[in-house]
Amino acid sequence: MSDDVDDPREAIEEFLADADVTLAEYDQGYADADATLSILEEHIETLRESLGEEDS
Repeated sequence: MSDDVDDPREAIEEFLADADVTLAEYDQGYADADATLSILEEHIETLRESLGEEDS
């Protein structure tokens, strides 16, 4: 996911696309649960940064 997204909707759509890919890789057996959660956490953090939100 890229940083400095001007449109929040674009940031959310990019997050959802990245999350879909991550979950599909898990479903296909390319990643285990721990790796999948780690990648999803990275995508969530990137989304928060793109939207200018603090960690919760």
